[in-house]
Amino acid sequence: MVEVYRGLWVIAYREILRFVSERSRVLSSFGMPLLFLVIFGAGFNRVIGSLTAEVDFVKFIYPGIVAMTVLMTSVFSGLSVVWDREFGFLKEVLVAPLSRTGVVMGKAVGTGVVALCQGLILLVLAPVLGVSLTPLMLLKLLPLLVILSLSLSGLGLIIAARMHSQQGFHMVMQLLVFPLIFLSGVFFPVNNVPQWLEVISKVNPVTYGVDAIRQLFLTEELSG
Repeated sequence: MVEVYRGLWVIAYREILRFVSERSRVLSSFGMPLLFLVIFGAGFNRVIGSLTAEVDFVKFIYPGIVAMTVLMTSVFSGLSVVWDREFGFLKEVLVAPLSRTGVVMGKAVGTGVVALCQGLILLVLAPVLGVSLTPLMLLKLLPLLVILSLSLSGLGLIIAARMHSQQGFHMVMQLLVFPLIFLSGVFFPVNNVPQWLEVISKVNPVTYGVDAIRQLFLTEELSG
């Protein structure tokens, strides 16, 4: 058990340190979500006005942008596995006196922590963008983001384990990530789409994360 915790700590710390030390990666990880927020939020808000009498489009889309940020950071965590395999670091780790279970868990936890921090930073910025956020809402959102980031990090690692090149991993991720995003209700209500798309959205695990986060933002309550 000690070996598992040691492997978990070492690998998780390395993943967090790698992310923080790469400024371009930090900036780009926030660039796309904010770009989506500006283009879809501000742009479509002027075109379609409000979705209901009480909720404008920016408030509707913001929870989805938070979930999208966590999603993209988490699933692309697998790229580090492919990178480490190509440059021989993974082989060195596997022959080191570290538990392989701890190594896998460390990869997932390290990336999950990074994705969680990114989601929390966007949440803190919510009042600046006119989206209300109370301390109680933040406490309720925290476990949701933890579950979402860890589960999606695991998905990224599973896919990376089957890939042998960075190019292959990127191609698979592009085919996977965008349907997960657009069919999860990030940008539009999924109950207004054709029935066959609604069926697909219901088997999309990200849909339930987006719904839970949005429900907390709009009602400050989470029901089953």
